[in-house]
Amino acid sequence: MKTIKITCAIALSMCVPARAQTTPTPGTTEALSQPKVYAIDQSPVNKSPNGTESRSVLRGTLATGESVAAHESTQPVGATPVALHPIHHSELLIVREGEVMFDHDGTSEKAGPGDIIYVPLGTVHRVRNVGTVPAKYVVVAIGGDVKK
Repeated sequence: MKTIKITCAIALSMCVPARAQTTPTPGTTEALSQPKVYAIDQSPVNKSPNGTESRSVLRGTLATGESVAAHESTQPVGATPVALHPIHHSELLIVREGEVMFDHDGTSEKAGPGDIIYVPLGTVHRVRNVGTVPAKYVVVAIGGDVKK
């Protein structure tokens, strides 16, 4: 399995739910120039027709100029996955719970808790729950169309 396992401070800081922190107002961006903890569990839940839920955690611009956004997705067991789609930014997906299949470039790779999936700019892909429990993963989107 070619899942990239890396230590990434921003990714790890979002893998542990925290209390009494702030979350962004949906649709806004901020200058990410100061250290801060973002609470996934305090972010509003957006529900999709297929049963998937997402929580927008942060959206802003790093001091080095890159745009970044993060959200947590939860896919129920048996949920219809989104269609294969390209992205116009790069992504790191950090699997927190369950097992997912990362479909891309005509291949599929399984990832579980603690695994990190790297999705480069332009990759046509999808993530689908293949486990027996809801799959939860944090998506960190970097650069490209993240500003929109």
